[in-house]
Amino acid sequence: MGVSQRLKSRVRRFLQRPGTTVDLAPLEKLLPEIEAREDDLRELDDAELTEAAGRATDYTEICAVGREAARRGLDQRPYDVQLLGAMSLLAGKVAEMATGEGKTLTATIAAYGHVRRGNGPVHVLTVNDYLARRDAEWMEPVYRLLGLTVGWVTESSTPEERREAYDRDVTYVSVSEAGFDYLRDQLVTDIADRVQPALTTAIVDEADSILIDEARVPMVLAGSITSEQDPVHTAAALVRGLRAGRDYEVADDGRSVAFTSAGLAAVEAKLDDINLYADENVDQLSAINVALHAEALLHRDVDYIVRDGAVELIDEMRGRVAQRRRWPDGLQAAVEAKEGLSATAEGEVLGTITVQAFVALYPTVCGMTATAVLVGEQLREFFSLEVAVIPPNTPCVRVDEPDRIYATRAEKDDALVEEIKEAHDAGRPVLIGTLDVKESEALATALVSAGVPCTVLNAKNDAEEAAIIAEAGAYGAVTVSTQMAGRGVDIRLGGSDQADRERVAELGGLYVIGSGRHDSRRVDDQLRGRAGRQGDPGRSVFYVSLQDDLVVRHAPDAIPPSPRMNADGLVTDEQVDYAVEHAQRIAEGVNHEIHRNTWRYSVVIEQQRKALAERRERLLNSEVAALMLADRFPDRTAEMDEALLSRVARSIALYHLDRLWAEHLATLSEVREGVHLRALGRLDPLDEFHRAAVPAFNELIPEIETRTVATFEETEFDEDWKPAESELVRPSATWTYLVHDNPFGSELDRLIAAVGRRLSSGSR
Repeated sequence: MGVSQRLKSRVRRFLQRPGTTVDLAPLEKLLPEIEAREDDLRELDDAELTEAAGRATDYTEICAVGREAARRGLDQRPYDVQLLGAMSLLAGKVAEMATGEGKTLTATIAAYGHVRRGNGPVHVLTVNDYLARRDAEWMEPVYRLLGLTVGWVTESSTPEERREAYDRDVTYVSVSEAGFDYLRDQLVTDIADRVQPALTTAIVDEADSILIDEARVPMVLAGSITSEQDPVHTAAALVRGLRAGRDYEVADDGRSVAFTSAGLAAVEAKLDDINLYADENVDQLSAINVALHAEALLHRDVDYIVRDGAVELIDEMRGRVAQRRRWPDGLQAAVEAKEGLSATAEGEVLGTITVQAFVALYPTVCGMTATAVLVGEQLREFFSLEVAVIPPNTPCVRVDEPDRIYATRAEKDDALVEEIKEAHDAGRPVLIGTLDVKESEALATALVSAGVPCTVLNAKNDAEEAAIIAEAGAYGAVTVSTQMAGRGVDIRLGGSDQADRERVAELGGLYVIGSGRHDSRRVDDQLRGRAGRQGDPGRSVFYVSLQDDLVVRHAPDAIPPSPRMNADGLVTDEQVDYAVEHAQRIAEGVNHEIHRNTWRYSVVIEQQRKALAERRERLLNSEVAALMLADRFPDRTAEMDEALLSRVARSIALYHLDRLWAEHLATLSEVREGVHLRALGRLDPLDEFHRAAVPAFNELIPEIETRTVATFEETEFDEDWKPAESELVRPSATWTYLVHDNPFGSELDRLIAAVGRRLSSGSR
């Protein structure tokens, strides 16, 4: 079976496979026992409750004591469904709980339970710093009554503050900050400099976002290196002013671009008529191609924004600025050059780990989100996690209308503005979810022109997110947002003070409108979930056009030649309804296969990282380096003070191990970029990657010893010896960032996407 056929088979299996969820019946049977403890626990004073909390180990007592602590600490008595969620987390599951059902408090009871059952300390991994600090401070009264300490870590935390926070029973921290701390700890030369304890238990908030959407994102620790003039800035000047169609052509899927012969000649003419395809010009050609991708394919206010003199990437799944995120392979510098900005340092990679590999380091992992079932198969495949669907405390009465599909984007936009105006005129609050910053601003302009005042929330003003969303349910409010409005803050009918709650409820509650379907049903479901919180009335609908990118990319052949439609362009053809749903399923299948493909490459790198980390740990915590040198140089080492020999041996060996690992990572990056070319020769790129990566690592291990011995042999030592005297100089500065997916994908990713599109046309 060829690679294309195998990919088709996998995507088809993903599309057809139903999800399964955990049976909650055994946990539900414990609820009467938990409730039976309530009166007795209410009789205890706070000190007695804390004492009782220290003795709880089984689910019943943990939930009963947790419920009472929440009632006293927050004046909130957890619902039975929240206790079901907490028990599911204690059982190591991912709990799917609807928006507004109290996941934060559920996680608190679960964190307490994990500590009491010997699985502490617990890290609650969040999607950003704001939630880490907010939730830790919000839940602190409950933890205090339960006899536990709680802390939080954000990007601005100092090493001492981090060490103190991680020393608590429960620590709230964004997954990226926790990962960066782990990477930094892996490079210490003194055990006392570490900030993190051994990883034990992770409760993952917004589990689908972190474990699936963010899973393959590499977290990077970089060091300063001396670099030459950035070639991409020169290349950016060469491609500026080139015209689409004349000088270059963009592929139909918008993910690749190529020079025409005229465009290539124009660029070569600017370079004194050199041949860009000559071997000696390969680096220059690469820089020019990257600059062309940035110029032609990446768009301001869609893929990124420019704020405070910097290019900030937009997370397409959340619509927020992706903090400390960079594009790889020179693309970041190319976009900075395109916008006339100075290049920010990428630096030499000293250590890296994907979000998926980092989370997998925790022996116990569980999580919660409002949308888990749709990625249940992936959670099972990549993390061996099962999904427990927790029923809502109050049945959802939100009305979810069928999509309104229009023939053209212009007709869709006109109908959208008219619908919003009608709802606004009646006073009903409306929340509109758009696909990107540019679209949100264009819609806001159209609404103002139609006499509808609105508030805009997108990546440009994300700092105001909580305040804006808190008022999105106010009478007459119209909020235009990117998909960032889908998570994090509750929308209460009548506004944050709920002053007009009844008035808004009589109008039908919050009206959520999607201006287009996203590549993921989960993102759409998160948007829908903003309405209908805790039994509130609400309504949702999505507006789609046959010109939307999702349909054009993934289901163009599924659209009938002459679909039935009304005079205003509203399509009334069931086959078109199917085509839109099919396009979304194809997009999800393609993304799943790309995730699987990326994961396969990272597996071997992670195995190598772990093996080297174990070796480094032995060097750091034992005298293995000194013993090696004593064995090779018995006479010389016998004359040295034992403490000096220990310090010298450890410093030299750790330096060379870290130096060789950085060099190895650079080699693997080059190999990974080049293997897709071998696929063109009918070779399996993954096999080719392994064929290069494994021998390179096997050579690395003895090289550590060889370099350590050579440095020791060439150096004179005294009590004041410093590593710098032997040119063992570590980076003067380090920083961290996340590598954003290359928006165009690798050649293999594009092959997978093409297979998905062929599948969409062949399976109707």
